[in-house]
Amino acid sequence: MSSQAPDRAIISYGPHASGGWHLRPVSVRPLREKEVLVEMVASGICQTDLHFAGIESGAGVHYPRVMGHEGSGYVRALGPNTSTTAKPGDPVILSFSACQDCETCADGHPAYCSRFNDINFNADDANRVFRDTTVPSTSPAETHPVYGQFFGQSSFASLSIVHEDSIINVAGCVKTRDELRLLAPLGCGVQTGAGTILNAASATAADRVVIMGLGGVGLSAVAGAKIAGCKQIIGLDRFDERLELARALGATHTVNTAAVADSGQSLADVVREVTGGLGATVTLDTTGAPALVREGVRMTALKGRVLQVGVTPEEACLEIPIFEFMMTGKLFMGVIEGDVVPREFVPRLVKWVQEGVLPLEKLVRYYPAEEFETAVKDMKSGRTVKPVLVW
Repeated sequence: MSSQAPDRAIISYGPHASGGWHLRPVSVRPLREKEVLVEMVASGICQTDLHFAGIESGAGVHYPRVMGHEGSGYVRALGPNTSTTAKPGDPVILSFSACQDCETCADGHPAYCSRFNDINFNADDANRVFRDTTVPSTSPAETHPVYGQFFGQSSFASLSIVHEDSIINVAGCVKTRDELRLLAPLGCGVQTGAGTILNAASATAADRVVIMGLGGVGLSAVAGAKIAGCKQIIGLDRFDERLELARALGATHTVNTAAVADSGQSLADVVREVTGGLGATVTLDTTGAPALVREGVRMTALKGRVLQVGVTPEEACLEIPIFEFMMTGKLFMGVIEGDVVPREFVPRLVKWVQEGVLPLEKLVRYYPAEEFETAVKDMKSGRTVKPVLVW
């Protein structure tokens, strides 16, 4: 980063919908142990950022803070006793942090770290502070702390203090700044979609896969199903352009959900028709819409798996017919971050992007960081699949 450029961050002073996000100058405090200072190149915007930035109050909600949990950049400095494999100047991709010590981490499932909430959402953690610099330096008492390290990184900043376990060093395979910019979304959205199909579902060529919602996560899941060689890959969405993109990424069939609703049919019936009456062996919901989740359960085959990655309203419930579930042998499971180990899985994603197997450039649209409001608007409207802010 140029020494003349001020450090900036998109600070959430309240929910995004009420105008709570603002780009502000910031200064970062000195690094502590297990922390890395990263000069951000680009930051992907994820629906999870909007979800947590849309809550007025409750568990895990504190303002002001910096969101963002997809990013890429260059290591600028290491904190004391930081054992990361990266060194200053190395290009890195960021993903979620985990303690690495609890039972689930030890078993290879860091997304379910038992200390996850402590690391990412505890408002009293003094290790997660930016200092706002918009007030005069002659009045330091007026500066206020801004919480950071959301998912270990808070990537909506030109300079970010990152937990060392969020760092994936790609110095051996990423050579240019432009390439690093393209790879910014890998650490969450792309990882979640492809990882859920390839890792959590362990999909194979024998599977009939349905993916509900073709945003960044859903389209990445389509690409993952293509990599797995699944015999049927069925994409569901209400935007024709996304259905077309899904076909370009490997979907064998697509269904316009708006057209189905107008026809009076159910999505479950349509999917069963497409699958010869059998239903999906793997059903992935990325929408978080309770009505679609219920249809997803219905369209799933005997012994099929329903995987939930879309964030639902907190009060949403799914009523499962117990006897029917027992008789059909279906499995309903939630999945976070594809249930992958990022330092193992993200390099595979990088390789697939470089080989053209995962055409990430078809999903990404770049926006200057100053145009973050336009980026969010375009994502909500469906105009952009994966907005990436460029610092």
